[in-house]
Amino acid sequence: MFLFTYLNSLSKTPQKLKKRMLATWTPDQELNKVRLRSGADMKRKLTWYDLVALGVGGMLGVGVFVTTGPVARKTSGPSVFISYIVAALSALLSSLCYTEFSVDVPVAGGAFSYLRVTFGEFVGYFAGANILMEYVLSNAAVSRSFTEYLSCAFGRNDPNSWRIHVHGLMQGYNMLDFPAVALIIVLTICLCHSTKESSMLNLIMTAFHVVFFGFIIIAGFCNGKVDNLVKPGGIAPYGVRGILDGAAIVYFSYIGYDTVSTMAEEIKNPSKTLPLGIVGSVLIVSALYCLMALSLCLLLPYNMP
Repeated sequence: MFLFTYLNSLSKTPQKLKKRMLATWTPDQELNKVRLRSGADMKRKLTWYDLVALGVGGMLGVGVFVTTGPVARKTSGPSVFISYIVAALSALLSSLCYTEFSVDVPVAGGAFSYLRVTFGEFVGYFAGANILMEYVLSNAAVSRSFTEYLSCAFGRNDPNSWRIHVHGLMQGYNMLDFPAVALIIVLTICLCHSTKESSMLNLIMTAFHVVFFGFIIIAGFCNGKVDNLVKPGGIAPYGVRGILDGAAIVYFSYIGYDTVSTMAEEIKNPSKTLPLGIVGSVLIVSALYCLMALSLCLLLPYNMP
């Protein structure tokens, strides 16, 4: 009898799985049932400038330093600043989609919640896993770059000088980066301590980034030469294809604007604050990236070794 019941239930698994995969949630379920299941409500403390700082801080970072040089040299040439403009338009359109969803469904789930309401749980879980992997890989890349910059600041020319070589592992995966791990742990502790305090730390770091970018932009426009933009192969030596290929690569620098929508349950007046936070942060970062890429191309020829 038990075996028969088990086999009968097992035979219904495909139908149940299909039904679960295609099941969608209503906005009311996403707003109320998930919140009840997760426990106490979050305190609404964040304002529009907290969100702008969070979005700018999430996007503005060493990603632009990692991508601008190689893209200018191998892909776009001096027109790398146009690649940033194209990538900025794509990020802005995507941010407008996030804005619309976050106003209608102001919950902490972000893209996972939006897709579960629209397409069902399977697409939602798949997208959630994809976003999680995106942040893990991008944070790892930025943290490893931090180690290289830090070692160079202390006079070490070898980027692997602060990493530990482990014999027996595959080449390319045999350099353990403990400073990068320590940086991620420290930032994680700051985030877990309190949303308001971590937001304040992010605001301070964002202000430092903006000042640093401003210094590079002013130095480039004051000391750069227009000849570096048009020589030796013109402003777009790799053509339109190079500009678009470069835009696909530098889009990496815009990762992070979607984090603003995940703070929906901690925002005062989300219907007005969220659009300002998401769109405003994308516009500010886009302007800084484009001006900085242009200033760097004014300072040095794109094909300089």
